[in-house]
Amino acid sequence: MMLTQTQLDRWVSEAKAIAQTGRIPDYIPRLAQVNRDRIAVQVQAPNEQFFSAGDTLHQFALMSVIKPFTLLFLLKQLGQQTVFRHVGKQPSDQVFHSLAQLTEDGGFPRNPMINSGAIALADLLPGKEGSSRCETLRQWLNHSAGTQLTLDETMLASVRSVGNDTNRAIARLLKQSGNLNSIETALDTYNHICCLSGTVVDLTRLGLLLAASEQSIATDQRTVNALMLTCGLYEASGEFAVRVGLPTKSGVSGALLAVIPRHGAIACYSPALDETGNSVAGLWLLEQLVRSLNLSLFG
Repeated sequence: MMLTQTQLDRWVSEAKAIAQTGRIPDYIPRLAQVNRDRIAVQVQAPNEQFFSAGDTLHQFALMSVIKPFTLLFLLKQLGQQTVFRHVGKQPSDQVFHSLAQLTEDGGFPRNPMINSGAIALADLLPGKEGSSRCETLRQWLNHSAGTQLTLDETMLASVRSVGNDTNRAIARLLKQSGNLNSIETALDTYNHICCLSGTVVDLTRLGLLLAASEQSIATDQRTVNALMLTCGLYEASGEFAVRVGLPTKSGVSGALLAVIPRHGAIACYSPALDETGNSVAGLWLLEQLVRSLNLSLFG
């Protein structure tokens, strides 16, 4: 089947009803204020051919969708050996901010897609404080992917207003275990990079960094894609990999990115989440696209 604009518009219309079954996260005040009916999707190929539908100009914070790109940046800057001295490659069966998981693992973060791993990697970004580290990553991504990511200062203020005791406890344990230099700098960096903001257009362009148009995908991209496939949707990753079969990363804002290695990327935005913290309508849209277009890595 070839994708048509009519078909994509129909799926987006159906997805709006599915979004009503999800919940809007309320632990960050700014996220609780979003319009739950907003929905956007873009399907992008490396040759610039694309299909899009919904509120494609709407900007949203990437939140955890930034994690694969923090990893990609650091792999290119520091190399695989250095990066994976600070974070593992194993899936987690616990929630994305599980302190129990980190404690069980002796303070060594299980993978880069959960909070403990992302906080550890935020500590490795170059720069003296969170704002300059975030700016370095933002500029690199905008230059590399042709995106127009900006820092959502309002969202950052909202994130800071909460305090987030769980992430602070995670950072303390990372520090005690020798896997973190500075608790304050790492947390501030993590908060900054999660508040980088863009549209589904930006998100698909980021995805193309991991899709790579050439025949052979570089080791760094392959590593990130593999970790997205096994860890990108938290404890739902394994089941989703079997059902859909694409490297995928979600964010608590309702952002969702799937990479089609050597072929393109799919980005969705819909803020209502399921119990695991993944976009309800985004996952549904992605599954329709993958099944109808036969995009699974596993045929």
